[in-house]
Amino acid sequence: MTRKIPFFGMVLLLGAAGAQPQAPSPAPAGAPAPQKAAPQQQPAAPTITVVTRRVIVPVTVKDIHGQLVGDLTRDEFRIFADGVEQKITGFSAEAVPLSAVVLLDNDLGVRVASQVQKSLTTIAAGFGPNDEVALVTYEQFPETVADFSSNNDVLFTVLKRLELGTHESQVNSGPTAATPIGGGPPPTNGGPIGSGPPPAASLQVHGSQRYKTNNDLNDALFAAGEMLKPRGRDRRKIIFLISDGSNSNTNEHSFDETLRALLVADISVYSISVSRSLPVGKALIQKGASELEKYAVNTGGDTFFAAKQPELERLYSSVTEQARNEYTLTFSPEDITKGQDFHPIEVRVKRPDLNVNTREGYYQSAIAPGR
Repeated sequence: MTRKIPFFGMVLLLGAAGAQPQAPSPAPAGAPAPQKAAPQQQPAAPTITVVTRRVIVPVTVKDIHGQLVGDLTRDEFRIFADGVEQKITGFSAEAVPLSAVVLLDNDLGVRVASQVQKSLTTIAAGFGPNDEVALVTYEQFPETVADFSSNNDVLFTVLKRLELGTHESQVNSGPTAATPIGGGPPPTNGGPIGSGPPPAASLQVHGSQRYKTNNDLNDALFAAGEMLKPRGRDRRKIIFLISDGSNSNTNEHSFDETLRALLVADISVYSISVSRSLPVGKALIQKGASELEKYAVNTGGDTFFAAKQPELERLYSSVTEQARNEYTLTFSPEDITKGQDFHPIEVRVKRPDLNVNTREGYYQSAIAPGR
């Protein structure tokens, strides 16, 4: 007996048969295996960058005898900004290579200039192979004698060939007379042009019988700061100043403007004053007596006094040793006074009877960002 299958049942069976997956036909011998499609890559998560501001503070610590103290630990320091204690985020007691501008007063009195002249080559001995040094002289205008170099032999040779300018320290004349340098006769008026010896160079003196300086100390320090500004932040930037401290009233840059430029660039001024002498290596105790000392104090440097060749030669290496072996503290300002750019800094140590020397403060607009 023949069995009949309804038509719609045949359709379902055919559809099911068509839905069965067919096995892939085998690849011909020697053909490369088929590659799987690469999975679709997910978009990378955005990088979150947190920018903080770091203040780098070089600190010198001395005992009551003026000797450097180099065995302090991080926990012995405290740092304050705007009177608020800050968390020290970085600490180093390692020696740091120097970027230095040796800045020489080129208009000293004859006797002092002679002592400085004899000592000049010893300056080179205070710098090591990892330091870089430039040499600048100044009177009314700064003059770059040698650009930055780490070659100590080059620095020694330049210093050996350098001849400092001088002026007579005593001038006997009235308040407005033009007196020849060197004590020659004053120029006469009315004689024929070309007659007699050529007139000597003249200078203006005050009624106090003192030489009127043309030294623009502010401008010289500002120019030295501009030279140091682009040097690497992994180096300690200093101005090594040798001067009698005289400063004219013809500077283009004020004291405050120059000081700000030095602080913004993290530059410290170490000065050797040749205008008076104290025991060798004796740093100034009462700060702020002159502009030399003010620049040093406010930038975290130091001031020394020497006027004779042996004293100067001993001081040169002491200055660079002190600058190179400062402690370095780092902090990110918190809870500081809002609405002001300059913020004073104070650094304290827990160990008693120690003198701490650091920069006056920092400018919020100038501190370097870090991550």
